Amino acid sequence: MPEVRFDRFYKHAELTAILQAWATQHPDRFRLTSIGKSYEGRDIWLATVTNFATGPDTEKPAFWIEANIHAVEVTGCTAALHLIAKLLTQYGRDEKVTRVLDTRAFYIAPRLNPDGAELALADRPRFVRSSVRPYPRLDQQDGLIEEDIDGDGRILMMRVRDPNGAWKPCPDDPRWLIAREPDEAPGGEYYRLLPEGRIQNYDGVTIKVAPAREGLDLNRQYPMEWAPEGEQKGAGPYPASEPEVRAMVQAVIDRPNITGYITYHTMSGVHLRPYSAHPDDDLPTADLRTYKLIGERATKITGYPAKSVFHDFKYEPKQVIRGGSDDWMYDHLGVYAWTTEFWSPQQQIGLKDYHFIEWYRDHPLEDDLKLLKWNDEVLQGKGYVDWYPFDHPQLGRVELGGWDQMYCWANPPAELLEKEIAPHSDFAVFHLLISPLLDVYTLDVKSIGGGAYHVRLVLCNTGWLPTNITQKALDRKAVRPIEVELTLPEGATLIHGEKKVECGQLDGRADKRNVLSLYADDTSDRVKVEWVVAAPQGGTLKIEARHARAGTLRREVELK
Repeated sequence: MPEVRFDRFYKHAELTAILQAWATQHPDRFRLTSIGKSYEGRDIWLATVTNFATGPDTEKPAFWIEANIHAVEVTGCTAALHLIAKLLTQYGRDEKVTRVLDTRAFYIAPRLNPDGAELALADRPRFVRSSVRPYPRLDQQDGLIEEDIDGDGRILMMRVRDPNGAWKPCPDDPRWLIAREPDEAPGGEYYRLLPEGRIQNYDGVTIKVAPAREGLDLNRQYPMEWAPEGEQKGAGPYPASEPEVRAMVQAVIDRPNITGYITYHTMSGVHLRPYSAHPDDDLPTADLRTYKLIGERATKITGYPAKSVFHDFKYEPKQVIRGGSDDWMYDHLGVYAWTTEFWSPQQQIGLKDYHFIEWYRDHPLEDDLKLLKWNDEVLQGKGYVDWYPFDHPQLGRVELGGWDQMYCWANPPAELLEKEIAPHSDFAVFHLLISPLLDVYTLDVKSIGGGAYHVRLVLCNTGWLPTNITQKALDRKAVRPIEVELTLPEGATLIHGEKKVECGQLDGRADKRNVLSLYADDTSDRVKVEWVVAAPQGGTLKIEARHARAGTLRREVELK
């Protein structure tokens, strides 16, 4: 079996070999399927992890985790592999891992966008946002095209001496560039700062950054409030037009037992929750309260804060994000859905009270100097590249340098990777363990004479969440009630009751927080079904209780 390490990132062939080896070694707990092909024809793998001896995955509450929809955000793939490895190796050793696999199932897609990741992990990388399909134009427009122009496996920055440049060396550390003062006189040591790359059809004077040829953003492709290109950049021609998203949407719809969702991204060191385009007031009150409780536990386990996209993670103050996967999973399917953004260099230097997006527009110079010190002392100088001369084929003498974004910003440095991702496997296990779980509270059969029997079944939900998961699921009619079906032995007749009964939804314990708030601790977590059966020759009575999100139960009763 290929060695699986969590201090590195894997190309598609290596990822495939690891997953196939696990499928061979652990057929009782791991099964591998391809849910579709990427734009360039690579398999999109889905791992199903459960104890198949205790029942099929489709009859258990399940949790969906998906990673690496954005090309350079390869941390999520390694995090997904870490979770799978934990589930496979700790089963029978760790109580929570054992319990979660005996009673529930994980669906894990380690890399939803294999094409984009291959570009990011190439020996001479290219960085695209998401899909590699040319969009919205087939041709590459003129301008500066970001690429590894000196072939060293990194895409850095270029600084060019320019008397009208906007940047100058920092007096506290000349490696760093700071903005010129608004009233600063011309003639100093000033620079123009550009991405490393070549200029298509350079006229010798003007430099513009060319729009990306691969302009799709697969995480703007989901059906929830999808908007066209003029309103939402990268959204594509229509919802789920791209094979990667279409494959995931279909796979999710085919698995109505999914009770929760996390998508793994980088970066910011935060758990994000819906909505992206609406304030918290638009969520049902009960759902918002539960979201916050789960978020508190996420912070306790991982150290990452839990925030609202709308309130805390807008890219522009007056613009909202549409067509994201977590919004779709919550609003249309009614499950608690999260985007985990791994890693934050800012948090590595002790920053806590800062805005995740606005910080990049403006922040104190002190932060930059702390980051350089962190690079020197913790990363041993590997994160920030001091400026070095390079003869650019079009611009002449330039200097390359600055932060190696792929190494220590877009992803954690390899040596810090496992420490960063490990707690999130624990959070995933926690999140699935809070799902609803149908169980038999009591099952009584009493002979009432004359070959007749009174049968009473009491079902209960032993999970923390209600069987419907969210109020939104009820509002959207996204979840069916519990169904109980009775199968009579040969020669028996049903005197009272119905062979198939719908029993509504069962509450969990999510609203049981403080004794002082206790108004009525009722039994809304259980339901009773009764029958009277005439079976003169006895026989075996079969009962099946099923709920898409809380599991399926089967019991047999001897009529004596």
